[in-house]
Amino acid sequence: MNFSRWFLLAVFLLSPRLAFAAVGAPAIPGAELSWLWAVPFACMLLSIAIMPLATPHLWHRHFGKISLFWGFGFLVPCLFIYGPSVAFYELLHTLLLEYVPFVVLLFSLFTVAGGVRLKGTLAGTPAVNTGILAAGTLLASWMGTTGAAMLFIRPLLRANKHRKYKVHSVIFFIFLVANIGGSLSPLGDPPLFLGFLKGVHFFWTTTHLFPMSASLSVALLVLYFILDSRYFAKEGRPRPPEAEGEEKLGLEGKLNLLLFVGVVLAVLMSGTWKPEMEPLHVYGSQLEWQNIARDVILLAIAGLSLKLTSRECREKNGFSWWPIQEVSKLFLGIFLSIIPVIAILKAGTNGALAPLIHLVSKDGQPANLMYFWLTGVLSAFLDNAPTYLVFFNIAGGDAVQLMGPLSQTLLAISAGAVFMGAATYIGNAPNFMVRAIAEEQGLPMPSFFGYMLWSLGILFPLFLIISLLVF
Repeated sequence: MNFSRWFLLAVFLLSPRLAFAAVGAPAIPGAELSWLWAVPFACMLLSIAIMPLATPHLWHRHFGKISLFWGFGFLVPCLFIYGPSVAFYELLHTLLLEYVPFVVLLFSLFTVAGGVRLKGTLAGTPAVNTGILAAGTLLASWMGTTGAAMLFIRPLLRANKHRKYKVHSVIFFIFLVANIGGSLSPLGDPPLFLGFLKGVHFFWTTTHLFPMSASLSVALLVLYFILDSRYFAKEGRPRPPEAEGEEKLGLEGKLNLLLFVGVVLAVLMSGTWKPEMEPLHVYGSQLEWQNIARDVILLAIAGLSLKLTSRECREKNGFSWWPIQEVSKLFLGIFLSIIPVIAILKAGTNGALAPLIHLVSKDGQPANLMYFWLTGVLSAFLDNAPTYLVFFNIAGGDAVQLMGPLSQTLLAISAGAVFMGAATYIGNAPNFMVRAIAEEQGLPMPSFFGYMLWSLGILFPLFLIISLLVF
């Protein structure tokens, strides 16, 4: 029996005892959990970091099973210690309210972006590459970091196919397009969308984060241009080989740009439409109808994109399903094994991570510098959306107060969650997708720790300077 069948069997065995579970099934008590509950999540991270280097054949064949194994590394002890009702509630709550919407949004953006092809040949010069990064950064806040990343990564890779040194281009692409560029609106990055749902005004992030976002983006673009110029000169200023029947510059699959607008509107609708219908209750988890409608619309949009975009267009775009499959399998293990870590954080000063929580307050006043760094560093290794929400609530959870007297605190939380999502491959979902697409097209990317060396050397000095100036 393969691993997926074991998973289905476990769900089947648990579900009969919960068939009549009351709405509001108990969640795992974060205040009671020790740090040992974080071990499966730590092992999940170490597997991602080490196994592709130590045992590449085993990892590439079985990473989905390994991911699920660490997910069960939390669920099985939870089952025996807290009982089937808690274990099944946490499993179902995570799948229905977090994992499925996450995968549906990624799937729709990935599918739609894969149908847009930039025709013609772009020469991967420092000026052209910097222009691609700048365009993706500008659009990321309005079409989402995932949408912008999926739209621009393939043209960047094609433009640099003839170059010897190109890993740095993908790394800066992750820094800018997949993360920092999404800091100016709730559409840009999931943490900011959660803030919007909690009452933060739509354009609050645009006005308040603009100086920090613009400063970081300009600094990174300048650094990139200098670095790429040095590599370009070192390579002998190569020109791409001329191809017969070369296409003129243009866009193919333009209809997908309209579908992008549909994705944005569907996401925006789920945050603004409040239907009067009673939410759908499934074993204690509340499924809001606006979120169900959003996911159905997103799947319909993905279906339209597949139907209306020619297969030839996708083939020329180097489109395949492998990146979304890899991200879906790995993040299943991440979403499951991270449950106790988020529960401990939510317990605040009553949880095992209380010393961390105490760092964000000094003499009864918020320590905004610590809010920035703690939200950011935890966002780099945890999902940045729930991390944002945890610190939002620690800061009081009142959007009116946080936009007013505590605006610097909200700024610190928002900036930390979005900016430092770029610090690791798992800090934000597009990071892993960009890496998967690059590797699929034959570009060996740095390991988990190798990528972190880039972020520590380039991003963190900039974060330190800007945080000291602002907070």
